Amino acid sequence: MRRCVLVLGIAASILAASRGDAQLPALPPGAVTHWVLRHPHEIVGYLVFDPATVASRLPRTLRFITIGELATDGVPWAKQYLADTPSRQRWGISFLEIVRMDTFAIDGRTPHWPDHGAVALWFARVAPSDATADLGSGVPLLVLEFWLPDSAYARAMSEKGYYATYGDARLVQEANGTWRGSIQADGLRATAACTPTGPVSGGPASRGMQALFPPASSGLTSVVRIAFAGHRVQQCAETTSWTVHGTHPIARGSILGASDFEFGYDLVGGVYKP
Repeated sequence: MRRCVLVLGIAASILAASRGDAQLPALPPGAVTHWVLRHPHEIVGYLVFDPATVASRLPRTLRFITIGELATDGVPWAKQYLADTPSRQRWGISFLEIVRMDTFAIDGRTPHWPDHGAVALWFARVAPSDATADLGSGVPLLVLEFWLPDSAYARAMSEKGYYATYGDARLVQEANGTWRGSIQADGLRATAACTPTGPVSGGPASRGMQALFPPASSGLTSVVRIAFAGHRVQQCAETTSWTVHGTHPIARGSILGASDFEFGYDLVGGVYKP
């Protein structure tokens, strides 16, 4: 199930890149501000969710990609999921992750990180409401949440056109190699554990682009386009990697199977005004 989700690009924005030989795709011209992210370590979970819980965040120009349409297209995990849970045909597909990195900067400015400080994000797969519309370069993703533990920096990001809010996200590696992450945000308490295991996939040849759309409720209209290269991925040994509690819509969704550990990427991005 997890691999099918990955192949479909649900985890596109967290694909990591190795340094050195990886060559980033060229961003389109016209960015008004720039984002650089290097050498991350992250736990990624794949989450199905009820679109009704986040209806106010969906721009009118976009629609959620659903489990039902993936099943109709013959995606094995989606067909099996609906066979087990037929009432969730209209649910959306997304990923939830906690990521710590060596470099995170927008126009040269970096956040003030607490000990083991990290970014947490929740991105959903979307498509244009009008099938003939052109959303530009990159796999389209809706930013449902983007938390980081520096409230001043989160405000500065929003002022520059990047949607972000305050949330206390942490990620630390234990002596035995297991990574443990946590998110504490409005209405949400979540933890994740990952012991990377098995072969490493990806490498310098893995590359791509995404287009990140802000939620309708944010008041932002700019699109962030990002380019990444050379991701490396291992599966988490834990069958159940996440615990989620609270009133947040994430707590009403369901994590699909085992999570992934992804690391090492270089990423660049920029804000593009409409």
